[in-house]
Amino acid sequence: MFRVAHRFFRERSLAEEAAQEAFLKAFAQLKSFEGRGSMEGWLTRIATNTCLNILRATKRRPELVLADLSENENEWLEKKLSDGSMDQHHNIEDRVIAANLAERVLETLPAEDRLALTLIDGEDASVSEVSKVTGWSESKVKIRAFRARKKAREALEKLLNLKDRT
Repeated sequence: MFRVAHRFFRERSLAEEAAQEAFLKAFAQLKSFEGRGSMEGWLTRIATNTCLNILRATKRRPELVLADLSENENEWLEKKLSDGSMDQHHNIEDRVIAANLAERVLETLPAEDRLALTLIDGEDASVSEVSKVTGWSESKVKIRAFRARKKAREALEKLLNLKDRT
């Protein structure tokens, strides 16, 4: 459950709180588990819905701006703009900074879009696997992932355009 919650929340403490809330819900609803599927799938679904509800309640969809970036992330973005090529060798530090920047871009997405994109592109889950975990139809999963990729690309392009102006 923590792994599921950590997909939604960058800070460990928030992921722990969400996982704890999901465990409480699962415990309270244990009698409703009918055994039609696996216990793991049932718990994953509760955790996913709990996290989505928490995010919806806070309506947390901040816009990413240059001022929010750390010095390392800002330097990395500037370096990538000046190099003009992503084919160069990336060392471990570059990958960590890129991952942090990607996480910040993901945070700007709605919760359901972020979940679809994280599962499909981040964890290589199939559309049918995501459909089973979330309870969505396969077409909804595909649409969510498509829209999430588009929104993430737009957020990154906006950052790049802001960077070009400075």
